Amino acid sequence: MESSGQEPSMNKTSSKSSSVIESIKGRSLAGMRIPKDELRRKITMPEYLRFAIRDSMAAKDIDAGKHHYDTTHDVVAPESPLVVFVNSKSGGRHGSDLISRLQDFMGEEQVFDLQNVKPHELVKYGLACIENFAALGDCCAKETRERLRIIVAGGDGTVGWVLGCLGELHELGREPVPPTAIIPLGTGNDLSRSFGWGGSFSIKWKAAIKRILARVINAPLARLDSWNLVISMPAGAELDTPYALKHTEEVVLDQDLDIEGQLPKEVSCYQGVFYNYFSIGMDAQVAYGFHQLRNEKPYLAQGRIANKIIYSTYCCKQGWFFTPCMNDPSLRGLNNILRMHIKRLNSPNWELISLPSSIRSIVALNLPSYASGRNPWGNLKPEYLEKKGFVEANSDDGLLEIFGFKQGWHASLVMVDLISAKHIAQAAAVRFELRGGTWRECFMQMDGEPWKQPMNNEYSTFLDIKRVPFQSIMVKGENNHS
Repeated sequence: MESSGQEPSMNKTSSKSSSVIESIKGRSLAGMRIPKDELRRKITMPEYLRFAIRDSMAAKDIDAGKHHYDTTHDVVAPESPLVVFVNSKSGGRHGSDLISRLQDFMGEEQVFDLQNVKPHELVKYGLACIENFAALGDCCAKETRERLRIIVAGGDGTVGWVLGCLGELHELGREPVPPTAIIPLGTGNDLSRSFGWGGSFSIKWKAAIKRILARVINAPLARLDSWNLVISMPAGAELDTPYALKHTEEVVLDQDLDIEGQLPKEVSCYQGVFYNYFSIGMDAQVAYGFHQLRNEKPYLAQGRIANKIIYSTYCCKQGWFFTPCMNDPSLRGLNNILRMHIKRLNSPNWELISLPSSIRSIVALNLPSYASGRNPWGNLKPEYLEKKGFVEANSDDGLLEIFGFKQGWHASLVMVDLISAKHIAQAAAVRFELRGGTWRECFMQMDGEPWKQPMNNEYSTFLDIKRVPFQSIMVKGENNHS
């Protein structure tokens, strides 16, 4: 789906790894200084709406805030009201200080600590309360709801969590869906990088907060695709699912495809949504080992440098750098266990894609930023795109870029931009079929959340990836993207 008007597409090759302060210095804000009192007036909701939202969410009842309803109807709506979600566990020890600083600008009822308040509570109770006010003829409530923007202060997982909850508004016909801006508090921050909000939480954040808020209320918008992953596997095997995957009812598989293995009589199904990437193979295995260690011995993984050292150690320990000269079946190419079908853009037909035997990790990527700001798909020249039948990659084009890593050395060269990854396809839908053979398990990850996927020698496991039919609306941290 193409963007238009005030919501330009985001080019996947234009990711930057600048800091928050640098990324908010867009051309339109160069030299702009907004007095604090004026900014506060622009973003702060009237007291009766703030209290109504607070009481509705606290009681988990949309009518709990009804007694705050202002029958005079002469209150003016703010120009650009904001609601902020902060993951206080992210960003080192700055989370609580950030909450206090933001509340100084707009009041505590508009700034939520995600350890205490969940985003679905705002959707289900807070916003529903002011929507009820609007239905009663409250123009201030109506305009406040229509102008609302959201800020998420956290990592990619936190941002995806909030975007998923906001997507429920579209599903319920409660539009508009508020646009979302980001303050990066995580480790990779690839969503933040992709939309111009930088790759790290600056040590000078206190001085930058006012400019960040000014940028949020004035910045243009962009669209973001998200992708639905469904796993259908033989029943009986235990799957230790990450937060992003939930057990769901049995899903009927697309009958247009031939399958290599047998269909089990009973299946278990899991469903989740990703915004950045999904991968199968040795990169996920390394991520899984790292996450296990961090959970078991959190004192070893404190800070980015320590994390990178541990991550590199796992790459070597698990053999990724030496796969060409090792006989372990789990280190062989994915083509031994995996068949991949895709649908190309605007095509109803499935196409079987041949996987190179050298590929030990396969990634389906949606954003221009992967693994803390890398772009493994690369900045491809027009003639190469035409030769391969590819189009220029964008985060709202309804396509995933699918590529592979051969082994650790290959991945390392890709990550320092010396070469591109092995380009495989661009796809509007993907079907993976896995069957164990000599493999008992394989590893997968979705937006940085890894898990161990059990394999079956007799029956196939299927993974279907399809685009979510509506897009998230993002606030751009910079205005110099094409």
